[in-house]
Amino acid sequence: MRIAQVAPLYESVPPQAYGGTERVVSWLTEALVRAGHDVTLFASGDSKTAARLVPVCPRSLRLDANRPDPLPWHVLLLEQVARRSREFDIVHHHVDYLHFPLSRRLGVPHVTTLHGRLDLPELGPVYDAFDDVPVVSISDAQRGPLPQARWMATVHHGLPPRLLVPGAGSGGYAAFLGRISPEKRPDLAIEIAGRAGIELRIAAKVDAVDRAYFEAIVRPLLDRPWVRFLGEVGEAGKQELLAGAAVLLFPIDWPEPFGLVMIEAMACGTPVVAFRRGSVPEVVEDGITGFVCDSVEEAVAAVGRAAGLDRARVRARFEERFTAERMMRDYVAVYEHVLREYSDARDRPDRGLVLHPGHVLEDRHRQAGSQAW
Repeated sequence: MRIAQVAPLYESVPPQAYGGTERVVSWLTEALVRAGHDVTLFASGDSKTAARLVPVCPRSLRLDANRPDPLPWHVLLLEQVARRSREFDIVHHHVDYLHFPLSRRLGVPHVTTLHGRLDLPELGPVYDAFDDVPVVSISDAQRGPLPQARWMATVHHGLPPRLLVPGAGSGGYAAFLGRISPEKRPDLAIEIAGRAGIELRIAAKVDAVDRAYFEAIVRPLLDRPWVRFLGEVGEAGKQELLAGAAVLLFPIDWPEPFGLVMIEAMACGTPVVAFRRGSVPEVVEDGITGFVCDSVEEAVAAVGRAAGLDRARVRARFEERFTAERMMRDYVAVYEHVLREYSDARDRPDRGLVLHPGHVLEDRHRQAGSQAW
């Protein structure tokens, strides 16, 4: 299959440090290439891939010292995709809704994975207007605010099984990994660790938009004797942090669309203690790969109980549910379904290029026991 992957330009594919969407695009792209597909990746010029790379800008926008306006570069991205769209059997977008007007008019099979939060009021009118555009959710919970969207499937993220390897949790500390922001609640992670009597190691980046929150709320807490702030870490630092951790704390206060760090911890055999928000109940199997909590008090108790979970089983459940190969197979099934819909529309021109939800596709995967659908 000739497949175009269209990545956002904020980070390279894969990112050099923090970056969730671009990391997932990389894992999917490389898995598709290994499976024998002909893949073209539209991304920043500092991306690294076994696919055919179309470099839209010289380097990832976040790392560009000139801090360029991202909109012109993404307009150029969509122009390049449009010019070459007839070269592909299907175009897979990861740039939110930016391309919707263009993709609707090109007449080329396409699908979009929505990676972000969807509970923003301004999104409703967009998906009212583009209710024929096929989209994929990364968790069932993510869909809630936009029932009118043309949902084709839910595909949970997956990562290469050898990217992160199991550890014994011998460091005996709790880990917080990701981004310093109000919705991620590092302040609650600090409180939970302190009340549980466990060291907390925080590895996280601070975006400019969250700098005021960091300075006002988080920085004053970093002098607590049980807290170590490591800053932003790369893949090697992530492996060391998660493999040595007794537990990952994920006390989110927002409708998390997926939460990649949860499956990264599971890949290391590390249990997850997380709040019941967004995708958490879909990702964490309570009492098996961690604990799903409704309060700080429950989380404090769960930290102590996490030591009793079997780390080998945590890793095994990761391998069964959250590998890049499983994610790739699920997306190939989505592509095939979209292509069948387009073929049917061409055979029946009176219907137009209108796609219908992939209920049959979803039911087939659920019956097969896939956790991704």
